[in-house]
Amino acid sequence: MYSERINKLPPYLFAAIDEAKEKIIKKGIDVIDLGVGDPDMPTPDHIIQALYRSAKNPKRHRYPSYIGMLSFREAAAKWYKDHFGIDLDPVTQVLALIGSKEGLAHAPLAFLNSGDIALVPDPAYPVYKIGTLFADARPYSMPLLEKNGFIPDLEAIPKDIVKQARLMFLNYPNNPTSATVPEGFFNEVVEFARENDIIVIHDNAYSEMTYDGNIAPSFLQADGAMDVGVEFHSLSKTYNMTGWRIGFAVGNAQIISGLGKIKTNVDSGAFEAIQEAGIVAMQGPQDCINEMREIYTQRRDALMVGLKGLGIKVQPPKATFYIWAPVPKGYDSTSFSKLLLEEAGIVATPGIGFGDYGEGYIRFALTQSVDRINEAVKRMEQLTI
Repeated sequence: MYSERINKLPPYLFAAIDEAKEKIIKKGIDVIDLGVGDPDMPTPDHIIQALYRSAKNPKRHRYPSYIGMLSFREAAAKWYKDHFGIDLDPVTQVLALIGSKEGLAHAPLAFLNSGDIALVPDPAYPVYKIGTLFADARPYSMPLLEKNGFIPDLEAIPKDIVKQARLMFLNYPNNPTSATVPEGFFNEVVEFARENDIIVIHDNAYSEMTYDGNIAPSFLQADGAMDVGVEFHSLSKTYNMTGWRIGFAVGNAQIISGLGKIKTNVDSGAFEAIQEAGIVAMQGPQDCINEMREIYTQRRDALMVGLKGLGIKVQPPKATFYIWAPVPKGYDSTSFSKLLLEEAGIVATPGIGFGDYGEGYIRFALTQSVDRINEAVKRMEQLTI
């Protein structure tokens, strides 16, 4: 009864994890969920109060603007100027999104014809590949290998694939590997995209989630990036607003316009009260970001102790709230995640769920308190591996 595009889809990774988790919970086991990357901390109160005030305004109860309130787009443009030094025209170069995932899924519909190729990192957030399949296009995997710092080797992409490619997805700081982009790489991407007439879609959802003084750049800071691509940003991780579904895309005006044409026809825009709360998030006090970084640093360091105790060698991540760890000898990613769940009550995400090149790794999300992570560490210490 389903369409071919639905039948082509793999089971959604996190839905399968939730199902396995629920089976364990029903057995009465206390589960520590380090699986899905959903912040456990609440949205800062000043943002919540802004939503409350705006929601009481009857003007906000009607259909919103398809492309976002101008005031929201102006706030996003100012946020980019303050954080990255990038000048944006809020009218033509900024588009409000119902969370960045929605925009990322819709982008292939705007730019790919049937049979076209999108260059998709592997391992990666699943929506890049799924959005490409929905557009009846073909995803081509760019391996993210540890020996390359989990950065795609652009020169290794076959020439015949490059000729058919119209879109490239990138994501740094990276989910799931937590890799950060080396200096000069974005310049290489711009040159590659310009030479081969490829649109670059950069997912920058974790730019503010950095450790030890590291700074994550914007793709649009690279010379010529505005000519070839756009960047997606989400308020979800920066301000603990995952459930609010608000984000934005910025960059090349023609690309922004194309994405806007898709959105105009398939959704009616983000609730304006949430947009107004988003304005307060971006323009209000930013100390909540530093507090978030301190909390995740403590959690990262606590979990590293447990992994070291298991003999798992992994470098502390410089960004994101993920630890991408190789599985112990004798296991693949699925069997090791199953061991953690069934023998220790710990949910972690098998790397194979992010793509073929994710095999051999497992992803832990730092979305539990230090006390709960310490408890997870104690359970890991009792495992026989």
